[in-house]
Amino acid sequence: ISLFMVLLTTLLTAIAILSSWTAVTERVKEYMIFMLLLETGMLGVFVSLNVFLFYVFWEAMLIPMYFLIGIWGGPRRIYAAVKFFLYTMAGSLLMLVAILSLYFLNYRHTGQYEFDLPQLLQLPIAPELQFWLFLAFALSFAIKVPMFPFHTWLPDAHVEAPTAGSVILAGVLLKMGTYGFLRFCLPLFPQASLEFIPLISALAVIGIIYGALVAMVQQDIKSLVAYSSVSHLGFVMLGIFAFNLQGIEGGLLQMVNHGLSTGALFLIIGMIYERRHTRLIHEYGGLSRQIPVFGVFFMIATLSSIGLPGLNGFVGEFLVLVGVFKANVIAAVLAATGVILAAVYMLWMFQRVMFGPLTNPANRELRDLNEREVILLVPLVVGMLIIGIYPQVLLGKMEPSVNHLLQQVSQRAAWIEQLDKAGKLNASMGIWGSPDSETSPVPQRVDAPSAAAPDEGAGPSWEASSPPSNQIPMSTQPIGLQVGPEGSGALPPEKLGDRGQETGNRDEVSERY
Repeated sequence: ISLFMVLLTTLLTAIAILSSWTAVTERVKEYMIFMLLLETGMLGVFVSLNVFLFYVFWEAMLIPMYFLIGIWGGPRRIYAAVKFFLYTMAGSLLMLVAILSLYFLNYRHTGQYEFDLPQLLQLPIAPELQFWLFLAFALSFAIKVPMFPFHTWLPDAHVEAPTAGSVILAGVLLKMGTYGFLRFCLPLFPQASLEFIPLISALAVIGIIYGALVAMVQQDIKSLVAYSSVSHLGFVMLGIFAFNLQGIEGGLLQMVNHGLSTGALFLIIGMIYERRHTRLIHEYGGLSRQIPVFGVFFMIATLSSIGLPGLNGFVGEFLVLVGVFKANVIAAVLAATGVILAAVYMLWMFQRVMFGPLTNPANRELRDLNEREVILLVPLVVGMLIIGIYPQVLLGKMEPSVNHLLQQVSQRAAWIEQLDKAGKLNASMGIWGSPDSETSPVPQRVDAPSAAAPDEGAGPSWEASSPPSNQIPMSTQPIGLQVGPEGSGALPPEKLGDRGQETGNRDEVSERY
């Protein structure tokens, strides 16, 4: 999961820096420093398995982005930069509280202070506590996605940001929110994730339709593409919370697709803005005859964004709709209307800009793309074509990770429910009684039964010093919690719903887990 985001980050950052070759002429050194610091923060977010380091990189990313918008942005750049900073900071504070709660909860459970995610995945967190911790993480991530109704900072930030800032913002920064749900919310808080499926799915569907409808009435090309991002990221969230293989794979693929197609669109908008210094749609028209090479790249990026078969956008949206249809038919039908609306607003915008009579005299002097601009767009277009024609190049790498995640969530959810039904969980601590109890046993590190580990070399587990007969060993491997009778490591068949087999969760989490 992280690999694709790291590759996307490095690709788009290099392209964004090259796109600023002529656009940024003042304080170039500071500009490049902020771009590289921004890349450092984004890469840190995607590779951190320590929740505190994740938070540090998450916050560190805010500073360079704030200055990129505030110094090199448009006329309302200060307002947009402050709004972006405050929205993200507000959500981040809630996440910090949740991270500290996990930190102290781990100490009460194991006697050690740890921020490492693999260790935190061994905590049996009570469902009541999961609700609040999930809410704190989810609000922070939802603001970053952004999900409806936390999206209002995005159009302002996009419109005022320089071209490179918009490319990074749409191509990478928004994916940090969806990545956070996959990396932290689902495995750490499985019960809460399942309970929040209806709410998040509803907000995702609203975001898909709302973003498309608002995009249809925009007169600024950049603002239109910004609202389209709200709609596209709604598809990603809907796929993630379908909780099945097709939905999550489609959501992951759509994260990559959105980075390529929307990144290309913002590059193209920046190129025409450098020539005309306006982004208003009515200022253009008939450009296909004047700048045909520009028109070809613009057409490919537009068709990719609406999900034309043969291009990358189709595969991701199709997988998401298949996964959502298996989970909720009504949500799938409503989300499908977003695909139709996307075709309406994107093709209408393209038609008004590229076709019709060349009525504006200023457009007669436009020059076509130069070699540098073509070189910037070619890698993105090649990526769109490769994924559209042969998506297995990415899906084959995604499937093991997605199956791993679904197995992790289902096993951890079943294990925690088993402890909860046995009366061993406490809402304020998680297990073994009240945190104030002096008699609560301190866990000791012991070797888990070999069968409980998913492979050779599995680490030791945490068990109570005098565990009851039905105490479940917990592997310290990142794969999650291996649950089963007599330490077999297999999930009991009754916990797998009507699938009856452990492999059943490869396609979907059963009715409950």
